Amino acid sequence: MGGVSSPPVDEALAADWPAICRRIVEGQRKLFASNPSIPDRDQYDGTVGEGGDRTLVLDRQCEDIVFGELERLAESKGAAFTAISEERGAVQFNGGGETWVVIDPIDGSLNVRRTLPTHSLSLAVATAPNMGAVEFGYVYDFGPGDEYLARAGQGAQLNGLPLEPPRGEVLEVVGIEGAEPGAMAPVVAALAGSVFRMRCVGSLAITVCCVGAGRFDGMLSPQPSRSVDVAAAQLIAREAGALVALGESGLSEVGLDLEHRFSVTAAGTTQGLQTLIEARESV
Repeated sequence: MGGVSSPPVDEALAADWPAICRRIVEGQRKLFASNPSIPDRDQYDGTVGEGGDRTLVLDRQCEDIVFGELERLAESKGAAFTAISEERGAVQFNGGGETWVVIDPIDGSLNVRRTLPTHSLSLAVATAPNMGAVEFGYVYDFGPGDEYLARAGQGAQLNGLPLEPPRGEVLEVVGIEGAEPGAMAPVVAALAGSVFRMRCVGSLAITVCCVGAGRFDGMLSPQPSRSVDVAAAQLIAREAGALVALGESGLSEVGLDLEHRFSVTAAGTTQGLQTLIEARESV
């Protein structure tokens, strides 16, 4: 009499994603070290990525490092998944399967180009093509060398330690991204009297993670964002106990495709989140 068969293992979902991400980080570190100056980094390859931005040579090279790891996973394990990346767009491996891997090889390209140290690798793994289905999130901040990661339902970590950030009611320090002056000025004016200080990091993924870590009491971006910028970070912040609002919809209604654009707001408390949403909506 045969036993009950186990469901097939989803090799993409079961992969050792922290190890994969750390290998990518190491490859990128070497790449940045070999291109240390602004002239080294201020080179475009003449193409426009699927995300709509001009592609730096470094953007493409960093993406190549990521896809080298993804190709090894697909070939060695037979893993089936769809990768969604800043430059290449959606790429299917072994038919696509039921797993989505969302990557921004460089979140903070302007910082990289100007040799500012704070920029990040962002990688998320989801079981459906929406934000609510993200199961694993990884963000690496190349400035201080901070590693954020989270698994759905298992909490978040910063450099291997659990994130248990303070949840004060006061918006003492708030991060702002998409800092084009024309878009930023009305938001800053709307927050006058509600926020003590504001900071602009230059990487949306890092800024959202900083809310999860309690480094920022909240954050907002007056300009629309995409899945590659925030898929990993929103899980990390939520698993740490922070609140994240993506557009006007629930997380399961926010798609992972590059065409989907949405606002990003996060805070440690309900009151703080509402204050920031009202400020963004008032302009």
